[in-house]
Amino acid sequence: MAAAHSFQTDDQRLESIHQKVIARERLDFDDGLALYRTGDILAVGWLANHVRERMHGDQTYFNVNRHINPTNVCVAACRLCAFGRKKGAPGAYTMALEEAFETAASGYSEAVTEFHIVGGLHPDLPFQYFLDLVSGLKQRFPQVHLKAFTMVEVAYLAKRAKLSIAETLQQLKAAGVDSLPGGGAEIFADRIRHIICDHKIDGDQWLETARLAHNLGLRSNATMLYGHVENDEDRVDHLMRLRALQDETGGFQTFIPLAFHPDNTPLEHLPKTTGMLDVKQIAVSRLLLDNFPHIKAYWQMLTPKIAQIALRFGADDLDGTVIEEKIYHDAGATTPQGMRRQELVRLIREAGREPVERDTLYRPVVRTETSVTVAV
Repeated sequence: MAAAHSFQTDDQRLESIHQKVIARERLDFDDGLALYRTGDILAVGWLANHVRERMHGDQTYFNVNRHINPTNVCVAACRLCAFGRKKGAPGAYTMALEEAFETAASGYSEAVTEFHIVGGLHPDLPFQYFLDLVSGLKQRFPQVHLKAFTMVEVAYLAKRAKLSIAETLQQLKAAGVDSLPGGGAEIFADRIRHIICDHKIDGDQWLETARLAHNLGLRSNATMLYGHVENDEDRVDHLMRLRALQDETGGFQTFIPLAFHPDNTPLEHLPKTTGMLDVKQIAVSRLLLDNFPHIKAYWQMLTPKIAQIALRFGADDLDGTVIEEKIYHDAGATTPQGMRRQELVRLIREAGREPVERDTLYRPVVRTETSVTVAV
């Protein structure tokens, strides 16, 4: 456990943060900036690991999930995206409902506990298509948790269907949506959104959609896209706004920092994130988001190697087996598309952690040769 080693740093700013962390006092905006700006990555890692072990010991969570991206047709032209296509453009696709059900079924042999469903903002698909998609999956796979549609998609569907966001969420929930993924948050600062995702809802609208979902009893994740044109203040502001909403609703389960992949996007002139920034981002997230139960090291994006290190820098979750992940692979990610359960378990064990298979709500999954049961 981290406490066995004493904390050491040459950076005076980190000394006062250390005192707060040990005393379980909340860090403030300036503390966040100090954590981003220090060169002492090991001290930051020590602090984050201390909090991570206080909350979770050695447990590291993963799940067996499958990604379904029903369409990549999108009205937005976000400069950060390599996934979306205009209608009729080469490579554009939209799954017929039966095709989506077949996609879901084809990866089902590994006893999937979650379908993760996100896609583009399609100009023509009616709201009913999404309701039918969800209810059809629920009918065919009643025991699978449906984590579907980002706040951006929900707000867009509401606008298209001429419904309030609350009504849209109510209908999605009634059709079978169990929780929401955390995508589309990017960076909340308006100045940055105008550059990278001008066509999306703004940061306040993203937070308001999440608030409405939480109020309906739908849990969600939250993300932050870093390593493009944002600065340290923008990052801290983003984390603080998430923390404030979590104080209010308690509806967020997991925070997932997403490293920007510039390949095949209009921002491909930007450099890729360094391993140093990747592990620091995990650590700062764990320290500032004191009310978020889980911090995820999304191995698909970080690479399995960096994700292992992140398990000592504040992360307690590695995501899932994810068969076929399109969005980051379209942006040039070279990680494997899916990872088998045994491989994830090995990565976690080699990092000196204890693997715990979970369902979407972090209940342990018990697996035998013939069955999968969720400990309630």
